Amino acid sequence: LALALLLCALRAGRAGGTELTFELPDSDRQCCHQELERGVKFTLDYQVITGGHYDVDCYVEDPNGRTIYKETKKQYDSFPHRTEVKGVYTFCFSNEFSTFSHKTVYFDFQVGDE
Repeated sequence: LALALLLCALRAGRAGGTELTFELPDSDRQCCHQELERGVKFTLDYQVITGGHYDVDCYVEDPNGRTIYKETKKQYDSFPHRTEVKGVYTFCFSNEFSTFSHKTVYFDFQVGDE
């Protein structure tokens, strides 16, 4: 997963995206950080493809630490957003509520207008 976090960082601030499938152990959380300019559109799509009840918690924070998206125990969702401030945005997937179900999560993070 360290490679995945690096890939997210390398894509910072320009049009494009990151697509990744990763393992999310029980009682764990994985986050990715993306530096973005103000006024940039991004879309986060995700889906749990294996494990337990096929659900994870997901949240996105802006550079000021304000939660701009939060869903709990979702199998899949899509979150489009236009940034209001420049800086590092954080998006996290959490399986902290599960003490025994390992999950596999797919996400697609697109930056810029399609």
